Amino acid sequence: MKSFSSSSFAGQADALALARMAVAKNPQALFTDFQWFLYEGRDTVFFTAFSTQTYDLDVLGNMVAEMVALAPQLTHGFVGAQPGQPFPKHLLDAITSVDYVDELDGYPDKWLSKSSDIFAHKDLPLFRVMAAVRRGGPDAQGRASVIQVRSSHALLEGSDSALLTRSQVASHGVQSDKANKLPWGDRMKSALRGGMTALIYLAIANILAPKEQPWGFKTLALERDRLRKLANKLGVRQRSLMFALVTHALNGEGAEKYMSKKVIGAAYTMLDTKRNNTDDDFFRVRALEAKFKVMDDFVAYVRCVDDTVAGIEQKDITSFQVVINSMFKALRAVNRVLPFLPNRRFWRFNGGMHIVLTLVPPHRTYGPLTHGMIEPIYCGAWHTEVNICTFCPGRDYVTLNFSMEQRHLANVDKITALLNEIERRDVSPHTMKPAVEKLY
Repeated sequence: MKSFSSSSFAGQADALALARMAVAKNPQALFTDFQWFLYEGRDTVFFTAFSTQTYDLDVLGNMVAEMVALAPQLTHGFVGAQPGQPFPKHLLDAITSVDYVDELDGYPDKWLSKSSDIFAHKDLPLFRVMAAVRRGGPDAQGRASVIQVRSSHALLEGSDSALLTRSQVASHGVQSDKANKLPWGDRMKSALRGGMTALIYLAIANILAPKEQPWGFKTLALERDRLRKLANKLGVRQRSLMFALVTHALNGEGAEKYMSKKVIGAAYTMLDTKRNNTDDDFFRVRALEAKFKVMDDFVAYVRCVDDTVAGIEQKDITSFQVVINSMFKALRAVNRVLPFLPNRRFWRFNGGMHIVLTLVPPHRTYGPLTHGMIEPIYCGAWHTEVNICTFCPGRDYVTLNFSMEQRHLANVDKITALLNEIERRDVSPHTMKPAVEKLY
């Protein structure tokens, strides 16, 4: 598991005056191409957890003030924004809410959504903080309330959520390494591929983009120790085990498959500290592309997934992200000239990817911002017409947070059944291929 630190997010206090001048004309002027893409796509993220404490609007207002101090990017991106400055009371009141409920059963699932309301008012910050408080006080599990933070993905990524959970600074410095230059030929090749990908996607999305599908959200909490023991038994990495459990269960059993009968196309994310000059200046996440060969026997499948991931990371973990970044840049350039592009059909086109598997750094509560919050901790994302499973490890639990077509959600319950089955099986010894175990 790769460590990370808030020290990698250097402050930019001396640039606040210039920032305010820039956003006065265009609220998204300071967004990188990656941020712009996620903002235009209306992509959102969420964090939610139960708490032993109760909340009211004043407490939530103070929490927002602490969040903004630790993650000043939350003050960006909306009309009237004052980057790096505290919010006035009328903004705090507009983005916080408290509900009182009889029971906390059904949370957080019944709370999760696409969070489209975040973008409904151009003059409000691009995040919301809400709490549900149990009227009768703590329940038998000690839960007095549940809290949720929802944000545009343009402002927060998984590492930010993990840092804020620890009450640590999550402001972003320049994330690319200008001194580590990729070879000129590689940069040119990736730029051309990214530009061509953008043009091709713009063209074929209008033909191949699916209709908007019924969508749903679901969460599942698994004990970390349970996954650790099973991964050791199978001779695979914990990450590979989680990837395999999700994709195998969601794809279904027998001849009929929900995703693919031959190969499951997946993108997965990770952190990587070996940055280069083509990396995005805001996001630390790096995306990789994988293809998992479908197999009916789970033990064979999980070992194949493990070998596939190891093979990818032993070769090249930069080229896919470089192409993606180049595509974002090209799309933004097109949008400047033709503001009606990309259109909404474009955002529904996912290029045939079956699922995105996102691993966030460990979320461990510490400090005043998350005082009273208890595990499991839930963290996930919504992207238009993209099936996503976000893995969020804590001290004792890993939560699986699904944002998916409704038809896939019924198979989420099969993950636990598959886990039970494989734990009972006797398996032959297996030696994994060498690779660095990294979590995002």
